[in-house]
Amino acid sequence: MRLLHTADWHLGRLFHNISLLEDQRHVLNQLIEIVDREAVDAVLIAGDIYDRSVPPATAVTLLDDVLGELCQARGLPVVIISGNHDGAERLGFGARHLRQAGLHILSDLSACDTPVTLAINGVEIDIFGVPYADPEYVRSQFGEPVRDFDSAHRYLLTRIGEKRHATRPTVLMSHCFVDGGSASDSERPLTLGGAESVAWEPMHSFDYVALGHLHGPQYRGGEHIRYSGSLLKYSFSEARQRKGVTLVDIGNEGVTGIEHRPLVPKREVRVLEGELDELLRQGREDLHADDYLLVRLTDRHAILDPMGKLRAIYPNVLHLEKPGMLGTQQRQQLDRERLRFNALDMFSDFFEQTSGDAMSADQARAMSDVITSLSRDEEGQP
Repeated sequence: MRLLHTADWHLGRLFHNISLLEDQRHVLNQLIEIVDREAVDAVLIAGDIYDRSVPPATAVTLLDDVLGELCQARGLPVVIISGNHDGAERLGFGARHLRQAGLHILSDLSACDTPVTLAINGVEIDIFGVPYADPEYVRSQFGEPVRDFDSAHRYLLTRIGEKRHATRPTVLMSHCFVDGGSASDSERPLTLGGAESVAWEPMHSFDYVALGHLHGPQYRGGEHIRYSGSLLKYSFSEARQRKGVTLVDIGNEGVTGIEHRPLVPKREVRVLEGELDELLRQGREDLHADDYLLVRLTDRHAILDPMGKLRAIYPNVLHLEKPGMLGTQQRQQLDRERLRFNALDMFSDFFEQTSGDAMSADQARAMSDVITSLSRDEEGQP
């Protein structure tokens, strides 16, 4: 049996106020192509299907389109757990009726010890799902005095352990932060104070663990305890990550193979660094100038409307940094003498960019006199 593990779709997400819905549709079409090309038998989605608990209607429509392709058109079983971005009750609406169509939505924590059993190609496996739940909810639901995410997660796994089949391979799906995992800027913290992680050791006995929440593909404690990562890069801290899905081959004897399959975005997320003129020159030859960009300018002089100039070449510059203008802490706290020293140079740059011509010697002398006069007035000198 071949499983496709994916997670953290975040449908409806905005990236610096730009809708990513069409970018998400682009990679989800690739996911469907991978399902066809790789002869996938079932799809596991480990939480954060939506980006917020009340998703926009367009995001709901996109999910419906994708699930229609997987469940209805191809007859594949799809198993979903809810994540911390999802509204568990809304996501789970109609779950009992949808099972007949092959869609298994596991958002009810009280049923975490009830498996979805799949029998395909002579292989029978159990899939247990642990939707996102904070310790307070576990205490309320089960009356168990758990203190933190780890003790809550251990308790839920103990309940599941009591229902595991003696010989049947078992897959665990969980939306959580495994201790030691590599996080990104786009992941919403599960709690304040740093007590959000769970240990990987209690999950080690499962044949495969399909994790969600962390956006970078990675594994913890063993190659079979794995984050597939998100569909797209949702922050500039993820610029170097290789997004994709995970294929898992599992037989009656357990997992026989784990492979990563890349997804190619409609637009990449990149960080460009350099001086403005050089970046503009490069952009005129850049075949992917419409990528989502963070630009880090290294120029040390004042620049008039750098964002406007960049967007004339790179239309999707979403964030601009100017570390060259900041320098050290001492440079940030410029004293009056340094301001006076640089004022003429700064005005010269401004004059040239607005008029298109450099100041003449007479103009420079006149402006120098004005700056000197203003400085004296400020200091109360005659």
